Amino acid sequence: MNTEFFNALDALEAERGISKAHMMEKIEAALTRAYQREKGGLENVRVVMDEAKKDIKVYQVKKIVESVENFETEISLEDAKQLHKNKKYEIGDLVDVELKTKNFGRISALAAKQVIVQGIREAERNMAIKEYSSKREEVVTATVIKVDPENGNVVVDTGTSQAVIMKSEQIPGERFEPGDHIKVFIMEVKNETKGPIVTLSRTHFGLVKRLFELEIPEIQDATVIIKGISREAGSRTKIAVKSRDENVDPVGACIGKSGGRIANIINELRGEKIDIIKYSETPEEYVSAALSPATVKSVTVTGEHSCRVIVDNDQLSLAIGKEGQNARLAARLTGFKIDIKTDDQIEKVTEE
Repeated sequence: MNTEFFNALDALEAERGISKAHMMEKIEAALTRAYQREKGGLENVRVVMDEAKKDIKVYQVKKIVESVENFETEISLEDAKQLHKNKKYEIGDLVDVELKTKNFGRISALAAKQVIVQGIREAERNMAIKEYSSKREEVVTATVIKVDPENGNVVVDTGTSQAVIMKSEQIPGERFEPGDHIKVFIMEVKNETKGPIVTLSRTHFGLVKRLFELEIPEIQDATVIIKGISREAGSRTKIAVKSRDENVDPVGACIGKSGGRIANIINELRGEKIDIIKYSETPEEYVSAALSPATVKSVTVTGEHSCRVIVDNDQLSLAIGKEGQNARLAARLTGFKIDIKTDDQIEKVTEE
């Protein structure tokens, strides 16, 4: 029976990664508590687990006395010598008296089982926390388990455990079905009593950043560097890239042959528009590129973090974007407050 028990610990460690040493410690505590409960809370119990011999023994520690008054804690010198004939004992010494665990009552056995189960859960929880912590601010592929019809939250299996994508962290308008495979960004990991609380997101700009890193080899090998991202999930993202090799076009590398690379990212983001901007140390060039897809006539820096942009009349609405989105994302990306005008508007202001 003990051999099967130790083999089970080996299997638990191999299959679920739960340390055998951790479980042995928990089982020792379980056996100790079980006996203490059986005997009304006595503390003089010692558990010995011999992995080499695949053996488990439980001992009750008793003190050798001249006259025994408490048989649970004391033993006579004569009885001690009978138990261990090869040892020399004196009054006051402590003696280990082996107990048979099979004699434990049902309640005590249940208590021991609960401690062991708790030990497994604790080990799994610690493993999950460690696993998630190592993946913080990373992207993982998750499988949709179910969608809550009332609040829209989605339960997914990340491969480490199950977690929830809150409705607020989902791309507006996207729909999920059980079995769908999706990419999620691990924002935060908190260690709570009931287990790790993991915050997953599909709206965080970090998701776009990691998808580019996964999809674009030139970003993986640091030939192309991501300099900034601004995003309004489900609608539009602007990402600025820079090449460390003058022979490599950073924008072209991200788009890929026939747009294959960027298409994969857009598909994962449910059709979200992505503007890939060539980064420049020159503010005028950077702001002009950031207002893509609009064509800019000129950019004038008017302050430390402000500039004026001139566009043709037919480019004004494109530069500003629907509800000001294009200009807003460009401002976030570059860090500049952008004032967009046409030649006619400037001329009118001058005349006035």
